[in-house]
Amino acid sequence: MRIEQIEAFLTVARTGSFQKAASSCGVTQSTISRQIQSLEKHLGLPLFHRGANNKLTFAGDQLLPHAKRILAEWQNAQTEIGQLLEGKQSELCVAAIHSVCAHYLPPVLQQFCELYPQVQLRVTSLGSDRSLKVLRDGLVDLAIVMDNPRLTQQPELVVDALYQEKIQVLMAANHPLTQYDLVPWAALAEYPQAMFKDGYGMQRLVQEKFQVQNLELKAVLELNTLDAFRGVIRQGKIVSLLPQGALVEAQEDASLAIRDLADLQLCDRNSVVLSRQVVMVTAQDRLLIPPIANFRRLVRDYFRDYFSERCPVEPALVAKSGVSSF
Repeated sequence: MRIEQIEAFLTVARTGSFQKAASSCGVTQSTISRQIQSLEKHLGLPLFHRGANNKLTFAGDQLLPHAKRILAEWQNAQTEIGQLLEGKQSELCVAAIHSVCAHYLPPVLQQFCELYPQVQLRVTSLGSDRSLKVLRDGLVDLAIVMDNPRLTQQPELVVDALYQEKIQVLMAANHPLTQYDLVPWAALAEYPQAMFKDGYGMQRLVQEKFQVQNLELKAVLELNTLDAFRGVIRQGKIVSLLPQGALVEAQEDASLAIRDLADLQLCDRNSVVLSRQVVMVTAQDRLLIPPIANFRRLVRDYFRDYFSERCPVEPALVAKSGVSSF
């Protein structure tokens, strides 16, 4: 069954004439006849009493209200899709990690709201793994997360590298580890640690790096807000490994101290700075919708300009602006 057949059926039912229906639909009478015959063949019953008035049969009467609803739903769907293409999306949903929501994203949100005042912008702060899950489930349009190639290397996804930032140690201002400019991993392992909860990319990253160093991770507390990390850590011996973007407010807090980590010693005897890559992820098909495509552009432009002008992370760690499609 095709929508043209439904339209033909309703037009004949309204006009009582195959000829008038053809004129109304802008096709030939033979085309209307074929459409009605195909619909009758599909349903297995005649829909009209052929004659001067082409009245509906009993089956036609039964079909009529359903056909009206089908056509109305189709027209509504066409209208809504057309509005999407015109940029009249009713809402745009974003999931992002905490540090991005708190410190980087607000100027972009303001710009977007000025460009699209009719679009309801909904932003949710989630861990990276959870953000990618709700993106895959179609509950959000874009996700800004710590990269996890295992989850982002999907053919339907578009991944933009935004920036890369090193991981540092947050501790109380009077903590014994403040004696180090570069905190050795062995010294770090002596103290209890607060970590992001399960489902956050940072937890997985920290656990993996302790395993690489063959060190025991003394994880005693799981948290999911930056305020909670600062509140707990300023109390005493607990420390935490956090990305630079999560330490913006801690830098101005006299009760806290931040130190760099010693380089990771890898199995091949090379050493690297512990860091994380932050990316923006969306689905290929969603970028056909103007508000989503423009939000992506605003985010890419903002991070490119922010890091080129202020450079709050090591220049060598700044990711190149651009898009990679997986």
